[in-house]
This record gives sequence, structure tokens and C-alpha cells, in this order.
Amino acid sequence: MAHIIILGAGIGGMPAAYEMRAMLPKEHRITVVSAVDYFQFTPSNPWVAVGWRDRESITLPIAPLLEKKGIAFVGKPVTLIDAAASRLTLEGGDTLDYDYLVITTGPKLSFDEVPGSGPHGGNTHSVCTVDHALGFWKDYQAFLQNPGPVVIGAMPFASCFGPAYEFAFILDTDLRRRKLRNKVPITFVTSEPYIGHLGLGGVGDSKSMMESEMRGHDMKWITNAKTTKVEAGKMFVTQMDDLGQVYKEHEVPFKMAMMLPAFKGVDAVAAVPNLCNPRGFVLIDEFQRSKAYRNIFAAGVCVAIPPVEATVVPTGAPKTGYMIETMISAIVHNIADELASQPVVTQGTWNAICLADFGDNGAAFVALPQIPPRNTNWFKKGKWVHYAKIAFEKYFMRKIKSGTSEPIYEKYVLKALGIVRLMR
Repeated sequence: MAHIIILGAGIGGMPAAYEMRAMLPKEHRITVVSAVDYFQFTPSNPWVAVGWRDRESITLPIAPLLEKKGIAFVGKPVTLIDAAASRLTLEGGDTLDYDYLVITTGPKLSFDEVPGSGPHGGNTHSVCTVDHALGFWKDYQAFLQNPGPVVIGAMPFASCFGPAYEFAFILDTDLRRRKLRNKVPITFVTSEPYIGHLGLGGVGDSKSMMESEMRGHDMKWITNAKTTKVEAGKMFVTQMDDLGQVYKEHEVPFKMAMMLPAFKGVDAVAAVPNLCNPRGFVLIDEFQRSKAYRNIFAAGVCVAIPPVEATVVPTGAPKTGYMIETMISAIVHNIADELASQPVVTQGTWNAICLADFGDNGAAFVALPQIPPRNTNWFKKGKWVHYAKIAFEKYFMRKIKSGTSEPIYEKYVLKALGIVRLMR
């Protein structure tokens, strides 16, 4: 009998637990360990920040969901991973031994890399967690009574730019509905070398289409932006040229700011010898297995994926839902095969598929594979994306509630995108 521990209970961890339970014989134990006792549908956080969703609509208590499937749950942070002994130490000193460890923790939000940033004593907000989004919503109430400039964007070493674009357009839509958009200048500040880069070197015609969209919504932008510090009401940004030289220094005023931070690996994972790269992301082989420890696998934002291309201001490569889904399925199949004394052969797919909501329309992009040259390099926008994102949210929440293990992207999103492509 094997004990498989899944570390993290988000968009990767919960489906991993369900799929693992569905595939493995019952004699094998599965335990999910999470620092929080609730699942949150992270893609909906930009909606939470403007009051379009509340906490209850995008979170679910984990323990009863897993209990129904015969999966154990421990709601405590992990303070130490002893990979040599295959043992976790939890907050409070309790330990758990494992035969296999699946790391799906997501990132550490490294606000401390830019002094004065972040929602924990800093001067900027975030939409990376539901609590961060609710923090914006709380301050947004006072802002609406006395509006002013807003800064939105991504810091150096950020690796998921879609939510920043989404939030800029969602906020724009919300302000227009309130007849306040004329009182709120919006500046987009990003480490990307150009608008629409997305950490992917662009997808299709994303540069010109995103620039056009932002011009049409009267947004200004600063690219190649190295945000150096944030003070109350003022962001300090060094804009670089394409040769890496200082082009211009900016002091960008704001009344509210939402900046995505740099990502790193969580502390307990990053501290394991030989497990991670210098920024704490897990080094894996083509089978999602640690290069140093054969009984550790990893999937999602916590894995080390090289940037698509070198950029003047550091940017990371995003790990989108489809990519995470294929990583999880590969891990489950590989652990199942190993337990059955079969060779490990299943590989994840490094493809990028994203539905980005813009409030009343949206954009979809498909990069297959994520790293160029690509077989598919496609970017489209339209109202259909807005409704597709809503449908995806509702379906995924139902998937988590019901404990189904079916692959959502493979079955629904890819088919929907294929239909749209044929229609166009």
C-alpha cells in the first residue's frame, strides 16, 4: 500500500486528488495537505475585486468534498520537507510520511522584491488570492466616492500577465457602468517588452490587437517597466530601452494600484536541497518527476519552465489551465504505472490556452506549443469569450463540488475553441 500526499489544494491539487482516487486501487491512501481549508477559483478574483462576485461564490470548504471521495485532508502549512526521509513536518510539529509527494502549491507571492508594494503593509493591491481581491473591493468603496488615477500591471519576474490585462478591462467596464470612467485615468505598467507579450513572446497578432483594445479604452501604458519602489500614491518606474539601457524614469501617481508581484517557489519547497532552481521552482523531467528525487512530482505554477525568450526586464512563462491539467494527468498516470510496476511514459503538454475576460467582451489565445515555433498561434477577441469564461467558472466549480475527474480543457474548452475557429 502506498501513501500519496498532494501538497496544495488549488486548481491543480484538487483535480489531482480526484483523478488519483479514480485511477488508483482503493488500498492506496491519498492525503491532501493545504495551508488553507478552502478551495478558491483563482481566475474569478478580478471579478471579486469589483464586487461582481463574493467570497462564497468562488470558494468551497475542502474537507467535506474530499471526505466524500475517501481522501484525507490536513489543513496546515508545511514547514519542512525532508525529501531524503520522505517526510513532511507540519506547522505545530506533526509529521506525515509519504511514498509519493505531488507538489501543486502554486507560487510564493514575492511582494518584498519591490519595496512598498503588496497588500500586506504596502501600497498596492493584488488579485492573486480571494483575500487580496476582497481587500481591493473594500478600498474601492471609498475610491468610488472620490475617484482618481489607477495603476494596473505586473512587476519584474511576474509570469502570469493575463489577470493584469483582465483586471484593467474589468475595472474599466465597472467604472463605465457607474458613469465614473471619465474621472479615472488608467496606466498599465508592465515588465513585458510590449503590450500583448503575455510572457509568451506574443500570440498571433496579440500585440496590435491588445494595443488597439487599450487605445480604444483610453488606457496609457509603460512597457519594459522595472518598478523599483512604491510610496503612498506614487509608483517609481525605470523604463528600459530594447538594449537594456535606461530610457526614462517615471513617477506614476495613483489613488489605487493593482500590481501582480514576482513569483517564487514557496519556502518549504524552495528549501529542499537540489529540488529547485534559484527562484524556488521545482526542476522536473519530461514525466513531471523531480530530477533529484524519484518519488516527488510537481505540476502547475510551482514548476520550473524557462522563459519563452530573454526580455530586458525579467518575465516568466505562464502556466495556464490546460497546461496544468495535462501535467496533473501525466503525474497520475505515471504514479499509477509505477505502482503497477509498469514503465513511466506519460508526458504533460506545454501548450497555452487562455480565456481572458474584459468585462463585456474578452480575448482568447492558443499557443501550441507554448515555446515557439508553434503549430498553432491564434488570438481572437469577442463577446463570446466573456460568456465562455463565465461558463468555465460555473463548470469548474461544479467539477470541484461533485469530485469529478474528467479533464475540463480537453473535453470542453478545446472543442469550443475549435468550433469558433471553424465559424470564423
